[in-house]
Amino acid sequence: MKTAIVIGSGLGGLSTALRLTEKGYKVKIIEKNTTIGGRLNILQDKGYNFDVGPSFFSMSYEFDELFASAGVKNPLQLEKLNPIYQVYFRNHKKPFRIYTDIEQLAQEFAFEPDFKKKIEKYLAKAGQFFHDTENVIVKKNFNSVTQYILGMTKVPVKHTPYLFKSMWKVLDKTFEQEETKVIFSLVAFFLGSTPFETPSIYSLLNYTELKHDGYWAVKGGMYNIVREIQKLLEQRGVEFITNTEVVSYENGTPDKVTAFIDQNGNKYSADVFVVNSDAASFRGKVFNREKFTEQKLDRLDWTLSPFTIYLGVRKKLKNLIHHNYFLGDNFKEYADKIFKSTIAPEKPYYYVNVTSKSDPTTAPEGCENVFILCPVPDLRYKKDWNDTEIFAKNIIQDLQERIDDDILNYIDTMHIMNPIDWQNKFNLYRGSGLGLSHGMRQVGGFRPKNYDEDYKNVFYVGASTTPGTGLPMVVISSKLVTERIEKANL
Repeated sequence: MKTAIVIGSGLGGLSTALRLTEKGYKVKIIEKNTTIGGRLNILQDKGYNFDVGPSFFSMSYEFDELFASAGVKNPLQLEKLNPIYQVYFRNHKKPFRIYTDIEQLAQEFAFEPDFKKKIEKYLAKAGQFFHDTENVIVKKNFNSVTQYILGMTKVPVKHTPYLFKSMWKVLDKTFEQEETKVIFSLVAFFLGSTPFETPSIYSLLNYTELKHDGYWAVKGGMYNIVREIQKLLEQRGVEFITNTEVVSYENGTPDKVTAFIDQNGNKYSADVFVVNSDAASFRGKVFNREKFTEQKLDRLDWTLSPFTIYLGVRKKLKNLIHHNYFLGDNFKEYADKIFKSTIAPEKPYYYVNVTSKSDPTTAPEGCENVFILCPVPDLRYKKDWNDTEIFAKNIIQDLQERIDDDILNYIDTMHIMNPIDWQNKFNLYRGSGLGLSHGMRQVGGFRPKNYDEDYKNVFYVGASTTPGTGLPMVVISSKLVTERIEKANL
């Protein structure tokens, strides 16, 4: 029987392991932490369950495909969100609610002239780009940049202008009101970037959230995705080796790795290795590649770092739904400064998820589990986080003022993770939350490859390789890398 070792147990690693068991491989998974799941993890305290990282996803059918590839029906209990989120501006007391129903959405944006006509035209274009690229670009392996560029020629030429415009430029041309532009540009932050840096092709995310499939949560919390895949893997004899970090390797021949070595000197051999760690920094840190030294990685564009707060609150909070965004009144200025600031933002923009609003099982009765995510500069710029406690308190104070409800006096439990914590726990380069950003020079064939340049039995999966970040993209990534492995016939 062929053997495979998966290094890292994020969604990409787990999904690849599942696919490989179906192909007849005997699989082991090596995980640095005590619990598997990578950023798709769980934090539990005093009866509160928190999603550590992702709290929703789109393109739910990719999970159907994943489980079907293993010959089983999708076991996840999914809940479609509507409204999908609400947005607070500092100068508005009432939030804007974002509905998937265009009629409801039009009522919410009545202040924008001809909104319904504009949004339908905007989403139609975004939808065309999505469907014109999904199978010829997103769900396809490329062996070189040249092959990728040739693949792009299969995309209808009408989309070409959108490759060279920013998302903000297109939104600015489409809508009149600042609030409308800002709200529909928030999808750029899902990519860990800003709409002024993100190519307009990512307007396709507006299409996926509003028209195509919407946003989904998992009943019982997002960690149930991990639990269900783990259950299947254990039934198939997959071995999980936790609290183990790969730090080195051995190669018996110039073109093959024979074993990876952990922090205690233990060796792990297999026919095939799949790395579910950052595909760029792993090449530098473990393989010592000249192209991936810290000096060279620092010149690349990385996504913002997460600063996260997990609050168990012993009361029900008003004016919040499952997903909420809290913005200021200086969007462009804030976006320009946030990437390279050496200090924490004074009036931060942040996201709040309260799973207990739609799933009461995630918190004790009469209580709320509050997850706050504030995107901050990565560790290249803000290296010192001695102000962690102060910054967290400032965010919580701002939140309670804006929802007109006391939080600080009702905190049952609180956990904070700053960029240093994220870097150390999940090996995120410079604490970058989503790895390499998605500018035109770092997408598709320009991203780190999902196969190794030197060792033909080493492959990569996850957000840092193709096709990119986001749970459905990572599931697609597992399919692409499995195709690579099959083709290599190792």
